[in-house]
Amino acid sequence: MDIIQRLDNLRNLLGIDEKQKRAAEIEQEMSVADFWSDNEKASALNKELTGLKNEVDRFQNLYELAEIATEEEAKDLIPELLELETLSYFDGKYDNHNVIMNFYAGAGGVDAQDWTEMLLRMYLKWADPTSPDGLRGTRARVLEQTKGAEAGIKNASIEIEMPYAYGKLKYESGVHRLVRQSPFNAKGLRQTSFALVEVMPAIESAKEVEIEDKDLRIDTFHASGHGGQSVNTTNSAIRITHLPTGIVATCQNERSQLQNKETALKMIRSRLAQLMLEQHKDKVDEIRGTLASPEWGNQIRSYVIHPYKLVKDHRTEHESAEPDKVLDGEIEGFLEAEVRTLIPKK
Repeated sequence: MDIIQRLDNLRNLLGIDEKQKRAAEIEQEMSVADFWSDNEKASALNKELTGLKNEVDRFQNLYELAEIATEEEAKDLIPELLELETLSYFDGKYDNHNVIMNFYAGAGGVDAQDWTEMLLRMYLKWADPTSPDGLRGTRARVLEQTKGAEAGIKNASIEIEMPYAYGKLKYESGVHRLVRQSPFNAKGLRQTSFALVEVMPAIESAKEVEIEDKDLRIDTFHASGHGGQSVNTTNSAIRITHLPTGIVATCQNERSQLQNKETALKMIRSRLAQLMLEQHKDKVDEIRGTLASPEWGNQIRSYVIHPYKLVKDHRTEHESAEPDKVLDGEIEGFLEAEVRTLIPKK
């Protein structure tokens, strides 16, 4: 199949014509005088329009180049074609949402806490638009983290903003295993550590996942750690508990109690949305939450630094003999293998 045939097939898979029509509808709606009177709705539509235009423009530009390319020149267009073909897999309910990732240190003590911080750094480096292999136009921020007493982190939450962020990262959810010589052991003994990564779609709008006020317990407390002039002197930190499921979200990184509350609520909504997907439920009051145990036997991927060097995904069989590069954010090969292996073929 030549590149034009693949693009014609991709046009249908991506729904390019439908997306062009939807973009025109949004532009028409934006031309109304009172469009910005509902700021939340207007911002959501503006974001949707930007995403639609970017995808349509990428497809059209590639198609135009393919039409005039020689057979040799067409080979240079294959990487961009493969990227667009990958987008055709992302048709899940929340695949085009931003993503929230939670990290929890598992078995392994201080080594596990250090390993958890290494994983956190890996995803932040992957999403960093300034790094050589970073993805342009992204934004990643730490929402919350609890430092370990000696090193590393006990837990953390981050948000990554980019097109199809949840679709790209949702299969990273699970236990990640590290084997190395421990830097915290005087004898340099080999140590196996575990960390749990939880991936959720970021739910911005309260309308997407409606939660009743009676189901929430909201506690305030003094923020700890580094902060601005008033961060550590007022009850600005927020802990929200969703009573029916026991889900807890804490935020103290923002400067105001209101900002911390909004971030914590977004984390609660996101976790509930993920549970509804996993349990095939349509209503919040139908779900109950569970977490995988970050222990031996549950790992989705192993990162071996000693006695040899190898990163292997146990579901896709994708491997890399360069763990240092993987831990520096070069995980595209693993994400691509997940998309093409774990998502049902169309």
